[in-house]
Amino acid sequence: MDERESGLKARLVDVGVDLVTKEGMQALSLREIARRAGVSHGAPRRYFPTHLDLLSAIARQGFAALAARAATVIADTEVSPRAQILALGRVYLDFARTDRGMFELMYRHDLLESEQLRLRDTSLPLFGVFVDLVARAQSPSGAEPAFVAGALWANLHGIAQLWGWGSLQLATGTEDVEPLLRATVDAHLGREA
Repeated sequence: MDERESGLKARLVDVGVDLVTKEGMQALSLREIARRAGVSHGAPRRYFPTHLDLLSAIARQGFAALAARAATVIADTEVSPRAQILALGRVYLDFARTDRGMFELMYRHDLLESEQLRLRDTSLPLFGVFVDLVARAQSPSGAEPAFVAGALWANLHGIAQLWGWGSLQLATGTEDVEPLLRATVDAHLGREA
């Protein structure tokens, strides 16, 4: 692939990222991405044989952005693993709130389940960081860190979804997600001594 073609492929992904960020997942059609990139509606198929391939490339950008934010907040090795987990949880919940369309795209099952799209290669390293933090934060006799991290992540994802729909604000009577984050971490790691 020459430089011009490589540039067009990247532009298609960038247009998709911009589109999902501003208008949500429902706006991500091949035709609309091609139109906004200034190419024919068939051009994306030269680089992305299926719509899922293009969506996966766009979602990769979301995982990269989330991983970059996470790396920033957990870089401080002077704080405890529990504090890093709380910081990571805040980043995750904030990402879900501020990048709603991308967040929804990133966790589409059809993208994550596709073996040929390799989206797992982008998402699993971040989960590995989370597992490591949980392993360091929990007591030695605790449950398998991957399972605790999985349960904690599922809980955070549920909070993100329910918060995005406005359900948790209504149920809890608060506009502050921090108490829910702390209760979740306490529920999975025990109260801090």
